[in-house]
Amino acid sequence: MNSTSTSDVIGRRVEVNGEHATVRFSGLVPPVAGLWLGVEWDNPERGKHDGSHEGTVYFKCRHPTAGSFIRPHKVNFGVDFLTAIKNRYVLEDEPKEEETEQIVIIGNKPVETIGFDSVIKQQSENKLTSPSSSPSPTGTFSTLKLLVLNRTGVTWAEVLRCASGWPVLEKLYLESNNIIISERPTDVLQTVKLLDLSSNQLIDENQLFLIAYLPRLEQLILSDIGISSIHFPDAGIGCKTSMFPSLQYLVLNDNQIAQWSVMNELDKLQSLHALSCTRNPLTEGSKDAQTTRQFIIARIGQLRTLNKCAIEPEERRGAELDYRKAFGNEWKKAGGHQDPEKNRPNEEFLAAHPRYQALCLKYGAPEDGELKTQQPFLLKNQLLTLKIKYPNQHDQKVIEKQLPDSMTVQKVKGFLSRLLKVPVSELLLSYESPKMPGKEVELENDLQPLRFYSVENGDCLLVRW
Repeated sequence: MNSTSTSDVIGRRVEVNGEHATVRFSGLVPPVAGLWLGVEWDNPERGKHDGSHEGTVYFKCRHPTAGSFIRPHKVNFGVDFLTAIKNRYVLEDEPKEEETEQIVIIGNKPVETIGFDSVIKQQSENKLTSPSSSPSPTGTFSTLKLLVLNRTGVTWAEVLRCASGWPVLEKLYLESNNIIISERPTDVLQTVKLLDLSSNQLIDENQLFLIAYLPRLEQLILSDIGISSIHFPDAGIGCKTSMFPSLQYLVLNDNQIAQWSVMNELDKLQSLHALSCTRNPLTEGSKDAQTTRQFIIARIGQLRTLNKCAIEPEERRGAELDYRKAFGNEWKKAGGHQDPEKNRPNEEFLAAHPRYQALCLKYGAPEDGELKTQQPFLLKNQLLTLKIKYPNQHDQKVIEKQLPDSMTVQKVKGFLSRLLKVPVSELLLSYESPKMPGKEVELENDLQPLRFYSVENGDCLLVRW
C-alpha cells in the first residue's frame, strides 16, 4: 500500500487508473479473504453499489452507485508533499514567460506572488472533509470575499458550519456538489451577493425557499439543476413577493422549464432586472425564438436584460403590444371589454396572463380591428392591392399599389419615403378597412409585416408626415 498503513487510510484521496476516489472503509469483507478498501468515486458511474455487500453496510456513499471494493495494491495514494508541489507548479518543460510580481498580505506579512498566473491555470477541484469535532471557525477568514468550492464534495451543512469563518463573504461558488439545501442560513451568509448552485441536481423548488431571505443576494445561478417550476406562494396575482428581496440577476439555463407560469412568477420578484433562461423546453421548443423573447419581455415588466441582450424601450413597447394583440381574443372570451366598467376577465385568464390588464391600461384595450382573425393564405407572399391616401396634405389624390403581405412596416415606410421624397423618420402609417367603418388602426411596430395587422385587399393605407 505504498508505505501507508491500513489504520490511517480512511478519508484519504486515491487514484485508480486515472479515476479519483475517497477511501471510506478498510478491512475484511467476508466471505472473500484478505484486506479490502471501500472507496467512493468522484464519478458515481464508476462504482457498483452504495457501500453495502450482501446485506451488510460497510460504508455510505452520497450516490447509490458510487461505491466499490478494491484491493490495496491497485490504489495509488500519491506522492510526498514536496514532490507534488514540484510536479504541480514547476513548469520546467514549458517555455518561460515573463512573470509578474505581486505583493499580497497574508495575516500581517507581505508575500511575493511571482508566477501565480500560471499557477491559477492549473488549479483543480479537491474533495474536502470538514471535521465535525473542529472548533468554531468564527472570524477565521475575516477578509475573505470570494470562495470557490466547485466539485469539492462539500455539503450544505458543512457550508453553514464553516460560514461563520467568512463574515464578509460576497461570492460563493458551489457548483456540482450534489448539494441538498437542508436548512436555512441563520446569522451566516448574510453578506453574500452571488451564489452559484449550478449542476446540483438534487435541489428542488422547495429548497430554494430556505435561501429566499438572504438579504444581500443579488445574483443567483441555478443552471442545470433540473428545476421545472418556480412559485412564490406569499404573493397573489399582480403582487410582489417578499422572497429574494435584492435579487437582480437570475440564471436558469439548461433546466426543464416548459410552462409560461414560471415567467409569470418571476414578475413577482421585486428587484429582478436580468434573466438568462436558455436551453429550456419553453425557449427551445418554439420555432419562433423572437416571439418567445417578446412574450418573456411582456410577462416580466421590470426586466432590462434577457439572455445577456439589453431590452431597449422600443423593443419592450413592441413586445407588449404584440402580446396584447396575440391574446386579445382570449381576453374578450374570458370577459374582457373595451369599456372599463364592463372589463371583467375571469380568474383563469388573469392567472395565465397577470400583466394583461396592466398592458391594457398602458396602451389601451385592443380594438376589434386589431383582433380580426386572419384568413389562411394561399401564397406565402400574397400581394395586396391597397389604396394610399395622404390625409393631412392638400393633394387628396388616392393611388393604388400592390404590396406583399410579408412586407414589414419599416420597408413600406422606405418605399413611401422614396416615392414621396420624405424622410422615413417623419412617416406615420395607419390603415382603414371597409369592414370597420370609422376606425383607424395604427401600424406602430416597424418590425411587423402587414399581415400581422390583418391588412387585406381593398384596405386604405393612411400616410402622414
